[in-house]
Amino acid sequence: MKRCNWCLGSEIYEKYHDEEWGKPCHDDRFLFELIVLEGAQAGLSWLTVLKKRENYREAFDNFDVHKIASYKKEKVQELLSNEGIIRNKLKIRSAIQNAKVFIEIQKEFGSFDKYIWGFVNGTPIKNSWKNWREMPASTELSDQISKDLKSRGMNFVGSTIMYAYMESIGMINDHEVSCFRYKEIIEEETA
Repeated sequence: MKRCNWCLGSEIYEKYHDEEWGKPCHDDRFLFELIVLEGAQAGLSWLTVLKKRENYREAFDNFDVHKIASYKKEKVQELLSNEGIIRNKLKIRSAIQNAKVFIEIQKEFGSFDKYIWGFVNGTPIKNSWKNWREMPASTELSDQISKDLKSRGMNFVGSTIMYAYMESIGMINDHEVSCFRYKEIIEEETA
């Protein structure tokens, strides 16, 4: 079974690749989880974040956006002392700020799903990379999404982070064409 080369050699990466990465997601709780995790990853490897993911779910109330939006100073201090997550004050405060903006977007559009998938008219972009090294770090679309989210008050949503986010939630199918998941995802979309 051929996989994308970027995930080879790590059981955690392979599991994430096989079960989640690039699969279209429309669940607002999960979409919020990935915004927090992608922001936490800034300057670090995605593998570091994946290894801490379960700790994040526990520390951040299973990514309940309303609970996170109401976090106070005491909760921030608790998170800063939690060795199971990335203890960066700016990233923790960003998760709280982003939760507040996420809720406002839900109010405006009916769901975050409608908002984010509206950028691609609800249809994933299908790229045809032969090698993961061909993939861009950002695109005009990730620039556009980043700019819009920043204008609404979100942090840690730069263009590169947003491109990775779009890949993770399946807005973009960036699996290598030789990867077994490339065709599976296309077939799942049309089923």
